[in-house]
Amino acid sequence: MHPVTPDGRYFVVKGQLWRCTNPSLQEDLRQQLVNELMAARRDVKVAKVASDPQQLKAVRARVHAAKIALGERGPVWWDDGSPDLNRHQVSNTPYAQWYETLCKGTD
Repeated sequence: MHPVTPDGRYFVVKGQLWRCTNPSLQEDLRQQLVNELMAARRDVKVAKVASDPQQLKAVRARVHAAKIALGERGPVWWDDGSPDLNRHQVSNTPYAQWYETLCKGTD
């Protein structure tokens, strides 16, 4: 499992922040969106194997739409004015000290 920032906005993979799903989504809707995302990702693989650029563009748009609906892309789901740090290196963000402390605990 990847560490999640104390405010629950991001998880960290290989030192990079990734935006978490909007926690205010109702569970049934969240699951529907995750199912659509996973199906679209499988379809990306199929389109790549088929070397079909039009199909690939369409299924990547489905991935993007699902991620926006989940709150992982697009407008942020928090309302305190904090910037979106998605895909930033954690060491270059306000979470750097938290992450450094976390990493020291795993030595």
